[in-house]
Amino acid sequence: QLQLMESGGGSVQPGRSLRLSCGGSGYKLSGYCLGWFRQVSGKERERVVVNIRSDETVIYADSVKGRFTVSQDEATNTLYLEMDSLQPGDTAMYYCGASRLKRCYSDLDIDYWGQGTQVTVSS
Repeated sequence: QLQLMESGGGSVQPGRSLRLSCGGSGYKLSGYCLGWFRQVSGKERERVVVNIRSDETVIYADSVKGRFTVSQDEATNTLYLEMDSLQPGDTAMYYCGASRLKRCYSDLDIDYWGQGTQVTVSS
């Protein structure tokens, strides 16, 4: 079974950057539709970005377009999320997820989750 583990979260000031990592074990991440999601306590989990493996489409949430970049290193079986120009509204627990579907769009499509990493943006 695929296992995911996120790292790289922390507390930063507005305007700063963070890079989140999601390491996969058990199977190659390249065989899955992958995504980053985030959740604020008491609210629904929202999609940050999904990387659809069937046609390499990448879909970003409007709120992060131009600031966040997803990438993947097949050699290390790791998914990354580079987050620039962070804002207080980006504060959340961030999760990486993997789906066996060829196309995934929401958290309902995700089969495997990491444990999450907290990102806090505050002055």
